[in-house]
Amino acid sequence: MGFEIMEDIRKDYVYDLIESGKRVDGRGFREYREISVERDVITRAEGSALVKIGETVILVGVKLEPGEPFADAPNEGVIMTNAELVPMASPDFEPGPPDENSVELARVVDRGIRGSKTIELEKLCIEGGEKVWMVFIDIHVLDNDGNLVDAAALGAIASLLNAHMPTEKYGLSGDDTLPIRDTPVAVTTVEIGGNILADPNLYEETAATSKLTVISNADGTLSGMQKSGSGGLKEEEIAEMVEIGIEKAGEIRRKYLVT
Repeated sequence: MGFEIMEDIRKDYVYDLIESGKRVDGRGFREYREISVERDVITRAEGSALVKIGETVILVGVKLEPGEPFADAPNEGVIMTNAELVPMASPDFEPGPPDENSVELARVVDRGIRGSKTIELEKLCIEGGEKVWMVFIDIHVLDNDGNLVDAAALGAIASLLNAHMPTEKYGLSGDDTLPIRDTPVAVTTVEIGGNILADPNLYEETAATSKLTVISNADGTLSGMQKSGSGGLKEEEIAEMVEIGIEKAGEIRRKYLVT
């Protein structure tokens, strides 16, 4: 009972602030928290990145190894995305097999990568119908202060961009860089009291009833969307969220992915 009362007090506090044109941490409604991207942080991974958005911290590692292709795509490489919500990252995360939150996080990140055709999978074919490169993307949430999707998606694409093909390790020939054709970026917004906020922190996510993640490519086209929450969204709200998503994705891409 005490926890529920505290949650209601926090929600009321967030609502009151937003009604007065303010946010918990003093940002503008379309402003992101400070972002940092540190690459090559896992020596045994082919690619990796540590991403921080405010106090949210996510570690992403990419591993590549030869394996069998799927029967319906015998000449294409395989992508497998997994997310782990480390219990120390939040009191809401529990040890054990992946729950629906970790499955959803992995699915949204995976959808953006597949929808944008980020990796040229046909170039990962080693021997048609027999052997292809398998790309494993592992997401580890180390600290949760909201907006896990944007941090995880940014970490995934940053890791893929700096990944090297372990051709020598497996006695194979070919390029040593992963064939990347696009850089999708996820931008999450929430609706609270008729206002649209980008990059919600944990308090704002808790207070919001509608959340929309927009994943867009370098040319501004959409490669994925994910709506969550029990509340509905008006057509004009969705349009504003998509506009913010494409605009902020461009800013993030130029600052953190273009070298």
